[in-house]
Amino acid sequence: MVTIHPDSVRWGRLHVVTDCRPGRDPIPVAHAALAAGAPVVQLRGGAHHTDRELFDLAMRLVALCREHAATCLVNDRLDIALAAGAHGGHLGADDLPVSAARRLLPPGALLGATCRDPQSARAQQRAGAAYLGVGPAYGTTTKSGLPDPLGPDGVGRVAESVGIPVIAIGGVTADTVPDLLAAGAYGVAVVGAVSGAADPFAATRRLLEVLDAHS
Repeated sequence: MVTIHPDSVRWGRLHVVTDCRPGRDPIPVAHAALAAGAPVVQLRGGAHHTDRELFDLAMRLVALCREHAATCLVNDRLDIALAAGAHGGHLGADDLPVSAARRLLPPGALLGATCRDPQSARAQQRAGAAYLGVGPAYGTTTKSGLPDPLGPDGVGRVAESVGIPVIAIGGVTADTVPDLLAAGAYGVAVVGAVSGAADPFAATRRLLEVLDAHS
C-alpha cells in the first residue's frame, strides 16, 4: 500500500471532479485542469467500473497530482483512496460515516462530507470532516437522482452554521461563482464546467481567476 503523506496535502478553493460516465476518459481533462493550476482533483468513479479499474484510475490521478503538487481525493471509496495513496476522500450521505472513516485514515488525511442543511453540517463537522460539499447548488446533468437545488441562499445557510470550509457543488459555472462566494462558500467543485468545456485548461484558468478576484 502506498503511504499517504498528510504534510503534502495542498488545500484549495477549486475542486475539479472527474466525469467518469461511460465513454469518457477523465485523465486528459484532469491533466489539463492540473496544468492550469487546479489545486484539488476528486475521482468520482461510476458503477460500471470494477474495483481494479477504479484503482488503476486512482493511481494515474494520484501520480498526476503529485507532478503538479496538487491534492487527489477519492469519492465514496476509502479503500481505493488508501490503496492508491490519495490524500484523502470525500463521503456522500449514504457512504461510511465520517467518524468511522476517520478511524481508518491516517492523521492529517483530508476528508470531506456531503450535506445540505445546517443540522447535518454541524454533525459532520463534529464527526471529523475537514470540509463540506454542499449541493446541488444549481441544476446539473452530470449526476442523476439529486434533490432540488439549494441556490446560493441554501449554501449560505450551511456555511454560516459551521466553522469549516464549504465547497459548493452542482451546476457551478464561472458566472455563478461570485454569488456562491458572497453567500459564504469557501470554494466550488465542478464537473461539467471543466469536463464539458471545449478547452478544459482555459475553463479551469477562468474559474481560478474568478475565485481569486472574489477572495
